[in-house]
Amino acid sequence: MLQRLDLHVHSTCSDGALSVPDLLERALAADIQTLALTDHDTIKGLETAREWLSSNSEARLQLISGSELSCVWQGVTIHVVGLNFDVQNAVLGAYLQGLDHARSERAELIASRLEKQGFKGALAGAQAIAGEAQLGRPHFARWLVEAGHCDSMNAAFKRWLGRGKLGDVKVFWPSLEEAVGVVVQAGGVAVLAHPQHYGMTRAKLKRLVFAFAQAGGRALELPLGKDHADVALYVRRLLDECELSVSLGSDFHADSEWGPRLGVDVALARNLNPVWAGW
Repeated sequence: MLQRLDLHVHSTCSDGALSVPDLLERALAADIQTLALTDHDTIKGLETAREWLSSNSEARLQLISGSELSCVWQGVTIHVVGLNFDVQNAVLGAYLQGLDHARSERAELIASRLEKQGFKGALAGAQAIAGEAQLGRPHFARWLVEAGHCDSMNAAFKRWLGRGKLGDVKVFWPSLEEAVGVVVQAGGVAVLAHPQHYGMTRAKLKRLVFAFAQAGGRALELPLGKDHADVALYVRRLLDECELSVSLGSDFHADSEWGPRLGVDVALARNLNPVWAGW
């Protein structure tokens, strides 16, 4: 019987700290039975994950295809986690190529804005840190720290890269409807990721969830932890009102004293309709 899973994790293919093999080993050590690799706007790590599992036949781990897609709804950047889709789908492939181009343009704009503040070499520095990963704000933050411009990544986000700062560039992302639509066309399930992180009133969050469901979204990610208990209760109400399934994911990026740990107990979804039923 399934007891622990994680349907929202990141590797070094986007902004996670662990390589795909290291992440899979950590998942097995954490007694996770089902894992979805959901790097930002890419599926590059899935082939590596499948190859690793094939060469480690004793590993009892169900791998679910996934990706966390960036999009915009009413001027707010929203994340939609696509799960269990066909990785060979042509529409999805073209869509991800477009997002890759959008990320490149976004990175160039972030770098240009930083350089106007006197931070020369921002783009090359962030690219060197990112390597083959999707270039994003965390790489610029690390470069700002390593170049001596900020004391910590937290300070870099607070001053330059966080919400509402000059590095917070949203204009290139597709709409919520487009993101949900491409997941559905690829035969997957669209999940609204971490609803507690959008800073919305309950009324606006409800409008977002209704728009998401109308576009073809099928599940909401349940907020985890005591700090988000009130939002979790409200999300449970929305699940019922919109007849949506629940998804469980840690949004694990790296080991941290304050960040989420890898793996979620399925008991948290008791009395709810699990998105993973039948997988």
